[in-house]
Amino acid sequence: MPDDIPRRSVQRSARLASLPLGFASRTAAGWGRRLAGGDQGEISADVARKGAEQLFAVLGELKGGAMKFGQALSVFEAAVPPELAEPYREALTRLQTAAPPMPAARTHRVLAEQFGRGWRDRFREFDDTPAAAASIGQVHRAVWHDGRDVAVKVQYPGADEAVMADLRQLQRFSRMVQPLVPGMEIKPLLAELRDRMAEELDYRDEADAQRAFAAAYDGDEHVVVPRVVASAPKAMVSEWISGTPLSAIIRSGEPEERDRVGMLLSRFHFSSPERVGLLHADPHPGNFQLLPDGRLCVIDFGAVARLPDGLPYELGHMLRLAVEDRAEELLELLRELGFVLPGVDMGSDEAITYLGPLTDPLRTEKFHFTRAWLRGQAERLGDLRRPEFTTGRGLNLPPQYMLVHRVTLASVAVLCQLDAEIPLRSVFEQWQPGFKAA
Repeated sequence: MPDDIPRRSVQRSARLASLPLGFASRTAAGWGRRLAGGDQGEISADVARKGAEQLFAVLGELKGGAMKFGQALSVFEAAVPPELAEPYREALTRLQTAAPPMPAARTHRVLAEQFGRGWRDRFREFDDTPAAAASIGQVHRAVWHDGRDVAVKVQYPGADEAVMADLRQLQRFSRMVQPLVPGMEIKPLLAELRDRMAEELDYRDEADAQRAFAAAYDGDEHVVVPRVVASAPKAMVSEWISGTPLSAIIRSGEPEERDRVGMLLSRFHFSSPERVGLLHADPHPGNFQLLPDGRLCVIDFGAVARLPDGLPYELGHMLRLAVEDRAEELLELLRELGFVLPGVDMGSDEAITYLGPLTDPLRTEKFHFTRAWLRGQAERLGDLRRPEFTTGRGLNLPPQYMLVHRVTLASVAVLCQLDAEIPLRSVFEQWQPGFKAA
């Protein structure tokens, strides 16, 4: 296993290029087997399984921006067509919490660089085997010198170079990667990830954000945020909290448990901008656990959106107009805010229809978030033959709303993974400015 992230741009580019090219070659091979009389269902499943294996192997091995991209995709696996869903679900879910670890000696060197040569004196115990590994760092379990169980996050050497190199290369390959995730726009996702990653690379920024969340939710009956114990640019120590991973609930949770977690996630997502002035911007299941006392534990605050004035009022007002079918007022507001490109001729009803993924769950007291519903939305908006596709081409997402929009859609995708039925409308009415009816 290499000591750090592979840094050479040529080497990383070749590995990333193997994803779409490998997928294409397997599809061609499957077509040849069908011509020879092979069973179409078995061949499609085989192609999907091998594609999923390669996706995990390449993105997991490269870590960096490639791994981050894979984790972002994992949230949207619920929108993947059924014939591809199972193998990709397994591979992408593994990317939420797993990646090949770096050797213990290299981990020790990073800790010595960040906390000094006497770093071991800060701990009673330190487990050299990583408890979890992700895009730019891995986590070790340890015991702090005062007896507290702690999580020690250590950044991979070379992560800064690799992250930016990967995201640049993935943007070049975005049109080839697109077939791996039909119904999802890859290019805007990569651009947004690139803009956020600079902040994630300095763990001091993450520690400051986590301290703010921990203070705001201290003693909360629904949410727990581990306290930060120590931090440095490339290493961070926080309290260790154990619970049931969200991925386990998605896989085998009971309906009541799924609904509870869905409600906890929604409350956290929509309440934090008002309570903290920040939005947790990385809502994949690897960052959440359900604790034995029924509370939601939230970790990993490397990606946050700074919203000192809370969630934008305009977004809430826009959704209220859509839910009440006030089409003319909605279209006028969309033009005023810059959501409709200049010169675009758009009917008022088209805008309401296009906002379906956000407004459907708000039209009833309770809404059942399912994979089938999300797939239907992705197919409807991504089908060139449907009017919604043309509508989408005429809409623009102003930069100040982009991250909030992406995180909200990702949160909706996680609710669909959970198969949760929750009263999201009541959460919106409490926490989304501009949405509550006058």
